[in-house]
Amino acid sequence: MTDFKIASWNVNSVRLRAPQIVDFLGADAPDVLCLQEIKCRNGEFPGEVFTKAGYPHHMVRGQKGMHGVAIVSRHPITEEDDPEFCQHGHARMAMGTVNGVTICNVYIPAGGDEPDAKTNPKFAHKLNFLDRMKTFFTARKKANPKEKLVLTGDLNIAPLESDVWSHKQLLKVVSHTPIEIEALKAVQDAGDFVDAARELIPEPTPVFTWWSYRSKDWTKNNRGRRLDHIWVSPALRDAALHHGADGFSAHTACRSWARPSDHIPITQMLRL
Repeated sequence: MTDFKIASWNVNSVRLRAPQIVDFLGADAPDVLCLQEIKCRNGEFPGEVFTKAGYPHHMVRGQKGMHGVAIVSRHPITEEDDPEFCQHGHARMAMGTVNGVTICNVYIPAGGDEPDAKTNPKFAHKLNFLDRMKTFFTARKKANPKEKLVLTGDLNIAPLESDVWSHKQLLKVVSHTPIEIEALKAVQDAGDFVDAARELIPEPTPVFTWWSYRSKDWTKNNRGRRLDHIWVSPALRDAALHHGADGFSAHTACRSWARPSDHIPITQMLRL
């Protein structure tokens, strides 16, 4: 049996933050890093930087301007067809298999400011995206209930009360509204996914992965949200829980780096 570490990070521009990402890879040494919001086209992805850092295998789904996801790995990646979660064709999904583990790297739409699908097209898009995910994972589980599957990425929803700095104050704020939480729970149930972080660090302990740029000193009031997740299928549950609380990490220190992303990397160890 061997350890296999998966990392996920919304980097908010892979080219801008490539040096930071390399520093993180050097310090934490995951086997696979899933990136979201890379903000570049395929040919603009700084693949040589990651190859030099010991991650020669890249799966890039780029797009001009916003969005974009990628997987970089120490080990070969067998690419799979990307599910059509996004009705607008945004680059928000990359799916591949590494060392027998199928990894779905997803960047769910933020959803705008108003949590009303009738008046806010961005929120309607988010709910549609989640519904398509539910349909896909329902079929996937039925076809292969013993698949070693990981769903990770910036899911843009903080589902639990301890996933936000104030449950009461954020109930009507996009990312923590009941309708989003219900839709995300439907995705989780569709794939029978295990929220490994919360299995290892149960409520009421807060776990945050995102802090707004609007806060001049994010450490002062710690108004965070857990928007980034690593979920595993039942076939990987024991693998994800093997190391106990040490198996999951939210790398909070990265939020204090110079010109940081508003998200931090998270990692999950699997004993395969």
